[in-house]
Amino acid sequence: MSNLLVKVAERTEHVESLIGKKVVLIGGDNRQLEVIRVLAEQGADVQAIGFDNLLSLDGAVKTSLSVESLCQADAVILPVTGTDEYGKAESAFSSEELILTEDLVALIPKHAKIFTGIANRYLRDLCKSHRLELIELFERDDVAIYNSIPTAEGAVMMAIQHTAITIHGSTCMVLGLGRVGMTLARTLNGLGASVKAGVNKPEVYARAWEMGFNAFYTSDLQCQVKDVHIIFNTIPSLIITQDILTCISKETLIIDLASRPGGTDFRFAKEQGIKALLAPGLPGIVAPKTAGRILGKTISELLLQDKQGFE
Repeated sequence: MSNLLVKVAERTEHVESLIGKKVVLIGGDNRQLEVIRVLAEQGADVQAIGFDNLLSLDGAVKTSLSVESLCQADAVILPVTGTDEYGKAESAFSSEELILTEDLVALIPKHAKIFTGIANRYLRDLCKSHRLELIELFERDDVAIYNSIPTAEGAVMMAIQHTAITIHGSTCMVLGLGRVGMTLARTLNGLGASVKAGVNKPEVYARAWEMGFNAFYTSDLQCQVKDVHIIFNTIPSLIITQDILTCISKETLIIDLASRPGGTDFRFAKEQGIKALLAPGLPGIVAPKTAGRILGKTISELLLQDKQGFE
């Protein structure tokens, strides 16, 4: 991961300081610790809510979710998972309930940016009704492409852990050649696997063929899954259905990287004796420092642009 950290750091090597910017973090996991470091390095005034189980927190002041913490914020950073449908934000470092209510959101200054990885309808509607800019970081191409690297490495790690064969010489299938699928297919190919790439657009088919993958259209998936050792799915809709699973060998491993609930009929897979694993959010699990720095640098750049706009 060190090379990726260097590349991410280079993006803001000459970034001006964020002195004077007040940033509030609400909940999160180990990635947030790196976000704090990045913003603190740029001179931002960082307040962290939901970190009370940590003895110390370099670069931030621990505080509580209150009027005082939000009313002067220039940015509010939520966990990458956003909130649930009731406004609750999860924290790996606190048992305190962190609920972003409408009354609290109303206190956030209108110029402030709200950052999250993904957002549900509750969060989107809340920000829209209070005219606050909501930035879903995982929707950005740059963040998604950087994150595809630890995702691919994590997927390969899972494949090694849950199979009795090597990646080299195996037949692997990647469903979807988007930002994650492309990186994963290239990684598997580099490890010596024969890669079958399931796509649904002619231009993506052409790119997969050009890269040396065995391309096919997902409409033909049922006749393509025979004799595949590992299937990696990145498509966020049900694609590995009962009809597909009845054609898959019981020795085949399925690793579903799509966001919950994934693209696999997990119940039927279990009934068929096929091992199917749902594995969203791998960057935060296998490489939280790298994943956190990616988020921190992107947030830093966006806040810097905002600062320059006022100067």
